[in-house]
Amino acid sequence: MTSAPELSRGAPGHYKWLVVAMLWFVCFFNYADRQAIFSLFPLIKQQMGLTDVQLGIVGASFMWMYALFGPFAGWLSDRLPRKTLVLGALIFWSLITAATALTHSYGQMVLCRALGGLGEAFYFPAAMSLIGDYHGAATRSRAMSLHQSSVYAGSIAGGALSGLFGQYYGWRSSFLVFGMAGILMGLILWGLLKEPVRGMAEVALEPAGSERIGVGKKESGWSGVVEVLRNPMVLLLIAVFIGANFVAVVFLTWMPTFLYQKFHMSLSMAGLNGSAYLQIASVLGVLSGGLLADSLAKKRSGGRLLTQALGLLCGVPFLFLTGWTISVPVLIFAMIGFGYFKGLYDANIWAGLYDVVPVARRGTAAGLMNSLGWLGGGFAPVLIALGASRYGMSACISATAGIYLTIAVLLFVGSRRIAARTKV
Repeated sequence: MTSAPELSRGAPGHYKWLVVAMLWFVCFFNYADRQAIFSLFPLIKQQMGLTDVQLGIVGASFMWMYALFGPFAGWLSDRLPRKTLVLGALIFWSLITAATALTHSYGQMVLCRALGGLGEAFYFPAAMSLIGDYHGAATRSRAMSLHQSSVYAGSIAGGALSGLFGQYYGWRSSFLVFGMAGILMGLILWGLLKEPVRGMAEVALEPAGSERIGVGKKESGWSGVVEVLRNPMVLLLIAVFIGANFVAVVFLTWMPTFLYQKFHMSLSMAGLNGSAYLQIASVLGVLSGGLLADSLAKKRSGGRLLTQALGLLCGVPFLFLTGWTISVPVLIFAMIGFGYFKGLYDANIWAGLYDVVPVARRGTAAGLMNSLGWLGGGFAPVLIALGASRYGMSACISATAGIYLTIAVLLFVGSRRIAARTKV
């Protein structure tokens, strides 16, 4: 822990974008490591003799541990150097990823996935707090949307490369490759990433009624959580995030297997097609969402939430079509459409949250929302496996359109409420 911030308020303007670039690569490994296993489910299932429900638990164990430690990770990111948390977490989860290659039983696999979730839980609250301090309201959505594009790049790499490695070199190889590369990246970035002054990019007033914590003020570990949960807009955003994350986890977990079984693709092609079309479209969507949200936020309060609501609403028909169609070209069209509009929502997950919480509670709020979102999403692998056994995977995927429709309505209500409040 450092005694003083490493970077003053007068940091060169270009460095704030270099920070986004460095965190982009960390987040790339964050998602590549978590996504790699899903393309390998058919091989792991065959070698270890697992059922689909057991595979669902393997996937869910990561998310449950991730959710369990999310609030604590957010609390720490408001108190410890974010650089240490980000890079320490990267090295830890990369070690666990490499160790996954050594597992030989169902229990060992679940344990490694759970420990991976523990390590990755510390990344997002600290990283978003870093970006929030380097980027003020004028560039925050763009900075966070650029960072968010690494989620999709990492998901593509994790899904495609693990499927390719698995098909030709066995399922253990991809864990070793991603794990060792992540450790090397962490060591390289340790001397490059700098800790900023907390709140240094703020140029606008904090939300009405908020109270900033003094640097040296002592407080109960739960007081920040209680304050955040008293904010109705935070509760609404958490509820929406739970729904959106549930749908995202369905696709991350089961899409490669869905393509492998329904469309009879090879393991490598299922891993590539299950991630590439959706995630590349999401990159375009998230960049569009960042630009649109920054523009709308200048014209009206709640502009970021309105952008998210539009993305969710427009994604509904594409979600339904993805599960319903029996045509590969239509499937690709549906995944591209869903991915693009998903990006509009994803671009403003954290920027929208930062619009309704004070600077000193950002880490706590982000950790709490991340935790509850992944806790809800963590049930998706198991519930979809159970639902697919009765209704089929196609029907379960199409049914997620109803979740998107519901949370889109909630966000429209939230954006109108913010706009109405500022007019009073």
